[in-house]
Amino acid sequence: MKKRYFPGGSMDSWKKAVVAGAIGAAAVLFLKKKYPAGVLATGLGLALLAAEYPQKFEMVRRSLPDYFDRGMQLMEMAARTGKRITDAAGRGGFGGWDEVDG
Repeated sequence: MKKRYFPGGSMDSWKKAVVAGAIGAAAVLFLKKKYPAGVLATGLGLALLAAEYPQKFEMVRRSLPDYFDRGMQLMEMAARTGKRITDAAGRGGFGGWDEVDG
């Protein structure tokens, strides 16, 4: 039995092709560093998905603040870790051995 990622209806073939084409085009455009065009192509694909499955996109929209908060916490933790590594590298590797030798 085939699993559906968006239950509650089936998307027409042409819509699937448009979404897949938009995502593929966006990937190529991002790789070619044509960011505005890549964002536009991604938006086209997402707009079609949102029109087809409005309930699912409403759930995603409601949960976005939680994802942003988690992402910010992760970035803060990475920044603190990077600072610790930079501070340790600035002290030098041999400074610790001097303390061990007495």
